[in-house]
Amino acid sequence: MDLSLGASSVIPQLVENYRCKSAEGVSLLFLSVWFVGDLANFFGAIWAGLVPTVIAIAIYFCFADSVLITQCLYYNLINARKVVRKQSQETSDADDPQQPLLRRHSSSNIGLPGSRRRPSLSQRRRDSSLPSPLPTIPEGNSVRKPWLMNTLSILLVFIVGAAGWAIAWRIGVWIPTSDEVNDGTSSQVLGASILGYLSATCYLGARIPQIVKNYREQSCEGLSLLFFMLSLLGNTTYGGGILFHSTAKGYLLRNLPWLIGSLGTMGEDILIFIQFHLYPKKAIGEVSSAIE
Repeated sequence: MDLSLGASSVIPQLVENYRCKSAEGVSLLFLSVWFVGDLANFFGAIWAGLVPTVIAIAIYFCFADSVLITQCLYYNLINARKVVRKQSQETSDADDPQQPLLRRHSSSNIGLPGSRRRPSLSQRRRDSSLPSPLPTIPEGNSVRKPWLMNTLSILLVFIVGAAGWAIAWRIGVWIPTSDEVNDGTSSQVLGASILGYLSATCYLGARIPQIVKNYREQSCEGLSLLFFMLSLLGNTTYGGGILFHSTAKGYLLRNLPWLIGSLGTMGEDILIFIQFHLYPKKAIGEVSSAIE
C-alpha cells in the first residue's frame, strides 16, 4: 500500500506544474532538502538492511524527486527568459523615436482589446488579494469538485495498492521475514544510523520553506493538494509498515530514524492542509485571468 502511495504522490504536482506552465508555487528549497533526505534514506536503508519494500520506495522517491526538480527548474528558466525578453522588447520600443505611439501605449495600462499580456502567477496572486469591485457568486460545484476528484484518486490508489499486494502475496513475491535473529542491538551500523537520522532531519525541515513561502504569499496557488494528501497517507503507511513488521525493541531502535522521518512529518502536512483552507484560490483572480 505504501509503495502505491509513494509511487503516485509526486504525479499530482507534476500535472499541476504542467497545467499552469509554471512552478512558482513550489519552493525549490523544499524539494532540494527533500531530495537530500531521500538520498540519505536510500543509502541508510541499504546499509541497515531494511525490508525490501522500504528500499524500493526509497529508490523510487529519489527518481521522482529528480523528475520534479528538473521540471521546476525548466519552467523557472523558461519563464525567466520570457520576462527578460519582454523587458528588452519594451526597452527597445521605448528608445525607438520612430514609435512614439507604441511607447505611449507600452507605458499605459490602456490598450486595444486583447492586447494585454497574461499576468504572471505572482501578479495574479497580488491581484487576487485585492477587494473585488463586483460581487461574486460562490459556486458550490467548483469547490466540491476538486475534493471529489482527490477522494476518487486516493481510493483508486488504495485499490491498486491492495491489488498489487494480493498479487505479490499470491505468487510468493511478498513474504514476511522474521526479525528474531537480528535484534539490531549488536549489529547496529553506525553509518546507517547517521544516514537515517540525517534523512529524518531533512524530512522534518524540508516542508518548512514551503510553509513559510505559503505564509508570505498568503496563497497556495500552484501547489497540488492531492500531492500532500498522498504524502500524508504514504508517510502513515510507511511508518505503519515498519511497526507492523516487528515490535521488538532492537528492531524499533534500528528503524527509529525512519519512523521519525515518516511519522514526524504528518504534523507539517496537516499544517499545509490548514494553509490550503486559509488561502483558497480567489475567484476574482481566475476571472481576471480568463478575461485577459
